[in-house]
Amino acid sequence: MASPNFTPGTADLAAASGFGASGIETHPTGSKLTDVSADVLADEPVVTISRGPYVRVFKRMLDAFAGLCLAIVLAPVLAAIAVAIRLTLGRGVLFRQDRIGKDGDVFSVYKFRTMRHDRRATAKPFGGPDRRATHKTKSDPRHTRLGRFLRKWSLDELPQLFNVLAGDMSLVGPRPELASVAAEYGLIDHPRTLVRPGITGAWQISPLRTELLHENVEIDLDYVRKVTFLGDVKIMLGTITAVVHGRGA
Repeated sequence: MASPNFTPGTADLAAASGFGASGIETHPTGSKLTDVSADVLADEPVVTISRGPYVRVFKRMLDAFAGLCLAIVLAPVLAAIAVAIRLTLGRGVLFRQDRIGKDGDVFSVYKFRTMRHDRRATAKPFGGPDRRATHKTKSDPRHTRLGRFLRKWSLDELPQLFNVLAGDMSLVGPRPELASVAAEYGLIDHPRTLVRPGITGAWQISPLRTELLHENVEIDLDYVRKVTFLGDVKIMLGTITAVVHGRGA
């Protein structure tokens, strides 16, 4: 596993992220967010990124505290949803999937099941290589009635609170991409993996959230470059607004 200050890539990776091969990325307010330096080790370019205290320490502390509080407060809701899924879909309340996390590490993300078993085998439109045909469509026949309700109000995402508590995810961050898709589109050793992926994030509340993630990585890159506490609060408020209006996040 990479160290906290080591990027999973080379000088080109830093340049692609907008940091440049060497320099300091600053917020418009003037607060230093990131020190970036390039060097050569064993004839290989190495990029070191030193994050500010919010990203290095306080963001994780806030995630752990807020994640635990939310898990406790929402425990009755989690239990009720689990029972409803068990009654409508049978065994297998949770859906597990391999996603790409911080530093390109693979982890298992958990969601409530919203689709029937063998959905890929029975849903012909899903067979497209780019997954466009049925990507987040409201009338997706694979979803159950309960599943559509859960997705509309983003309730299917609630089990990811346990991913946050485990340290695999953050409350706010880039969306964790499927491991298979990340490998295909070169998103494993990518600047967006410099921070933990989030339950919600800039991409999730943007107008482009219904499009394919790997075609809109610039939104995540902008977040990674300018990660701040106030920025995270703004995204959380945007998420609440989106959920209240039934747009999901």
